[in-house]
Amino acid sequence: MDLDPDLLDVIVCPACHGALTVEDAASVLRCEQCGRGYPVRENIPVLLIEDASPPTSGAAGTGPEAG
Repeated sequence: MDLDPDLLDVIVCPACHGALTVEDAASVLRCEQCGRGYPVRENIPVLLIEDASPPTSGAAGTGPEAG
């Protein structure tokens, strides 16, 4: 992926406002807080909660009080 570093400094998870990290192999931006994965299509992050992959098991903030 070839994402603008300035963009990565300002975007956050739309669900919990956690920081996003790049997972090049999967072409996703993964939330460090809730674990959702947002797809990146043609170097454009798709930050729609309904398009995100479910939170990873064991991620912080995935309990019933999260959100």
